[in-house]
Amino acid sequence: MRLSQIKLAGFKSFVDPTQIHLPGQIVGVVGPNGCGKSNVIDALRWVLGESKASALRGETMQDVIFNGSDKRRPVARASVELVFDNSQGNAAGQWSSYAEISIKRVLQRSGDSSYLINNQKVRRKDITDIFLGTGLGARAYAIIEQGMISRIIEAKPEELRVFLEEAAGVSKYRDRRRETGLRLDDTRGNLLRVADILQEMDKQLLRLGEQAKVALRYRELEAQRNTTQHLLWLVKKQEAWAQRVRFTQAGDKTRTELEAETARLREIENRLETERGSHQQLSDALLTRQGELYSANAEIARLEQQIKQVAAEQQRLQSQIASACRQISQQQQQRNSATEMLENWQQQQQGATLKQVEAESNAEIEGQHLPQVEAAARDAQQHYHGLQREQLQWQQRLQLAESQHANLQRNIGQIESRRSRLLLEQGKLPRPDTLVLQQAREEQAELERLYLEQQEQLAHWQEQLPHTDNERHRQRAALQQQERLLAQTEARLHALQQLQNQLDNDKHLQGWLQQHQLDGLPRLWQSITMSNGWEDALEAVLRERLNAFALPDLADAANWDAPPGRLALFAPTRPDSATEVEGQFNPLLEQVQCRDDQVLQALREWLTAIYAVADVAEGYAQRGQLPPGGWFVTPEGHLIGRYSVLFYAPDSQLHGVLSRQSEIVRLEQEWVEQQQHVADTQQQAVAAEQRHQAIELKIPPLRAEVNRLQQRQHALQMQILKLNQEHERSTERALQIARELQEAAESLEFEQEQQQQVQVQRAGAHEALAAFSARVAEAQAQANAHDKALDEQRGRAQQAQHALQEARFFARTCADKIADLRHNLEQIVAGLLLSEQNLAQLQADLSATADHDAAQQLQDALHLSQAREQALSEARNSLEAVVFNRQTLDQARLVCEQQLHQLRDKLNELALKEQEARLFFEQWATQLQGVDEWALLPLTGNAKPASLQNDLDRLSAAIEALGAVNLAALEELQTATERKAYLDAQALDLQEAMATLEEAIRRIDRESRELLMDTYNQVNLHLAELFPVLFAGGEARLVLTGEEILDSGVQVMAQPPGKKNSSIHLLSGGEKALTAIALIFSLFRLNPAPFCLLDEVDAPLDDSNTERLCALIRKMALHTQFVFITHNKIAMEMAQQLVGVTMQEKGVSKVVTVDIEAALRMRDELVVA
Repeated sequence: MRLSQIKLAGFKSFVDPTQIHLPGQIVGVVGPNGCGKSNVIDALRWVLGESKASALRGETMQDVIFNGSDKRRPVARASVELVFDNSQGNAAGQWSSYAEISIKRVLQRSGDSSYLINNQKVRRKDITDIFLGTGLGARAYAIIEQGMISRIIEAKPEELRVFLEEAAGVSKYRDRRRETGLRLDDTRGNLLRVADILQEMDKQLLRLGEQAKVALRYRELEAQRNTTQHLLWLVKKQEAWAQRVRFTQAGDKTRTELEAETARLREIENRLETERGSHQQLSDALLTRQGELYSANAEIARLEQQIKQVAAEQQRLQSQIASACRQISQQQQQRNSATEMLENWQQQQQGATLKQVEAESNAEIEGQHLPQVEAAARDAQQHYHGLQREQLQWQQRLQLAESQHANLQRNIGQIESRRSRLLLEQGKLPRPDTLVLQQAREEQAELERLYLEQQEQLAHWQEQLPHTDNERHRQRAALQQQERLLAQTEARLHALQQLQNQLDNDKHLQGWLQQHQLDGLPRLWQSITMSNGWEDALEAVLRERLNAFALPDLADAANWDAPPGRLALFAPTRPDSATEVEGQFNPLLEQVQCRDDQVLQALREWLTAIYAVADVAEGYAQRGQLPPGGWFVTPEGHLIGRYSVLFYAPDSQLHGVLSRQSEIVRLEQEWVEQQQHVADTQQQAVAAEQRHQAIELKIPPLRAEVNRLQQRQHALQMQILKLNQEHERSTERALQIARELQEAAESLEFEQEQQQQVQVQRAGAHEALAAFSARVAEAQAQANAHDKALDEQRGRAQQAQHALQEARFFARTCADKIADLRHNLEQIVAGLLLSEQNLAQLQADLSATADHDAAQQLQDALHLSQAREQALSEARNSLEAVVFNRQTLDQARLVCEQQLHQLRDKLNELALKEQEARLFFEQWATQLQGVDEWALLPLTGNAKPASLQNDLDRLSAAIEALGAVNLAALEELQTATERKAYLDAQALDLQEAMATLEEAIRRIDRESRELLMDTYNQVNLHLAELFPVLFAGGEARLVLTGEEILDSGVQVMAQPPGKKNSSIHLLSGGEKALTAIALIFSLFRLNPAPFCLLDEVDAPLDDSNTERLCALIRKMALHTQFVFITHNKIAMEMAQQLVGVTMQEKGVSKVVTVDIEAALRMRDELVVA
């Protein structure tokens, strides 16, 4: 595949739809900084599946969508499409049959992303699968962006191995192995889960077996209980029906008794109604007498109440007068007592004032002594604390000295222990075996000689192989070209012959010719050929005579019937002397070549006076010079006579027969010549193929021998390197041990000196601390004495203050008491005055309450009340007689009603019992629905409900004794058994699948290992060839960092000419870039990618290095298409096509394409002109 077009729209700065055509093998992208050149590389990386925004110089994937500029609005989508030429069918998978493959990616600003191949939506994985193992991809070695060269050469060994895997095509194996590993992990997980499930299933089967036994026993007991329950319901149903019949009969009898008692009650109620009327009249009369009696009694009560009220008022006033006298006496006593207390408190106030003055003087004296005592105590405490701080400092110095002494002692022990270990290690250090190293170096030199010899032979034949391959392809192409020309000639000849043969397709005329035996005779046009360009002229003159038959005797035609179409016959005759024609004209006959002289004679006759002119104008100008009957004819077939012009137009199937016949003759000659060319070219192609195959047969054994020598050489290099490293490590370790021993001795001496100094410091600290202890104890005693004196003085001062506070409090108490007593005395005097005024008022009210008429009125009212009470007694006796009769009837009515009530209750009770029996009957009948009662009737016999209930309770107790029962245990047991059998089969399948997957992983690892090792060796060979080309000398190689190539990292060892650097990191920036380019191109030579993208990889190179790089790119462009971004003029000169990227409008990139070869051809044409 080769990249033919790049289409961008809305991608970064390419907002407008842009097409970049890439017809050349070396395409340069140029333009000023910031114009969007690198966006082309980003677009290719993005469409190939890059999903990391930082790799596209953005923060989010939406950053690749054009975000607007000063004059443009942001767009909603970005799309990039790559068009590949797949005419050779090198694409992988199902797309190999397409001559052109379009890969497109579209991203919406909403985040929706889609991939398309030939306008069919696909997955991102489908895009990456096409380029797996080709070196192309989002992060493969075929796309080299800015800074990637330095990252490649400074990459970690594990990261560098990724490029080697991509070149080896192991990436597809790695994906397969990862997928297989994931499936294996899933299978293992499934197997573990199945094993766990099987283990649980075994436990479940044991549990379900026990539960199934219990469930079976439960079903047996349940069946017995159901039968007993149905039998109990049937017996109770029969009993309920018998009770219902008995209660119905008793209800009918009670209903008859109720009706008789109801008639007796109606008679008693009629008699009661008569007595009720008499009782009403007597009651009214009694009420009247009672009203009169109540009126007389009310008057008596009023008079009695009046007399009682006067007596009570007099008694109340007398009581109040006595109370007022007592109150006045009490108030006088309170006044006298308050006066005495006031005089007493005034005397106490005078004594409290004297005590307060004395306490204030004492408190002032004690307060003046306290500051002096406090100052002395404070000075003593400060002196004591100062000595304590100094003592603490010496204690800290002593602790520090003790700690330093312990540390120094420990350090000395560690140094001596370390010195012992170093001496022991120094005695055990291995001595390098120089003999083995010398033998290995001699063997390496011999292998190097053999390797160079085989390498030269391999290089010679490999150098010859492209030439023989090119020669083979050239011969094949030449053979294909000759065969194609031969096929074209054959096709053209066949087509012309078919056209000529179609002249005989008139069936009627063909039948007529067969009838007269003329179908086998040749035609006139078959015997003549014309000069180029005069065919139409002869056709215009001869017309149907061009298709004439040569008939030996025209007399035979006189007896034939007329033919069904146009037909011409002529008689061939011997040529006679040629007729002279005028020399100033060119006869048409001179343009005719005829192979038959007899036919030529007929043509002379028909073409007499027919002359050829260049065009109608020339003929028209010379028509006056024509002889009588003469005609001019043009190449187009137009005829000019002396008095007329006939314009020719093809009007028959004979048109073009002469030109076709001439072409047929020419093609037959070419066909013979081309057949000979094909045979010669085929012989040359076979010889080239044989030479190429011979060289191809020589190369694999040589390559295998070179690889074997290289592997052996590599093994020796590793052995020598290992021996050298062991020698260097041993020597370096010996020197290091010596240095460490010297350092240990110096450290030990220093630590011992420090230990002596610390011991001196520790002794001084002990002496100082002992001296300070006595001074601190003396200062502490003085401080304690001053503190005690301070406490005593503070106690005396506090006592004086307390006495002062008590004196002041007592003085305030006296003043407050005197004020309260004066206020109370004033209130007592005011209350005494009010009490005297109240006594005078009460004495006046007592005199006004005397009354003497109320007693006489009371006697009159008593006589009237006695008369009215006699009349009331008479009315009450009459009413009582009526009431007695009524009570007798009421009692009889009550007895009757009670009897009726009892009968109704009995009737209701019987109805309820009958209803209860009916409900029980219906209940048991409902319970027995669906039960065959006739089958249970023989079992009833003498069965009693109590006995049946006991049996039912016994069965229920047995069921309850079973506990919780899993009724579905039997079905679950069967289901679990079936599932266990299925899981056993599944576990077996998983074990087989796991074994298959493990074997697949081993096979993938084995194939990957072989492929990687072969690739590693070949890349080493290519790197060894390309590095000297780019550096004009030096050497470079790849080195594995581990034993297992699948996990080992890869390091680049490079030494430019004249340098013996031990690490690639010691190279300059340009040398690193060239080394990385040599490595990338080595990968390309092994596995050429369809195209390679280089983004300013020549930036750190000088002119000479750039020229060598350009020369190498030109050589590799035979197999790989290169697209590079550069600012270097030397690199620009290398390009076959330049793509200029401009940004005349700020923020918007435009493309200008220049075909260098076309431009050079145009320049050459202008120079020639």
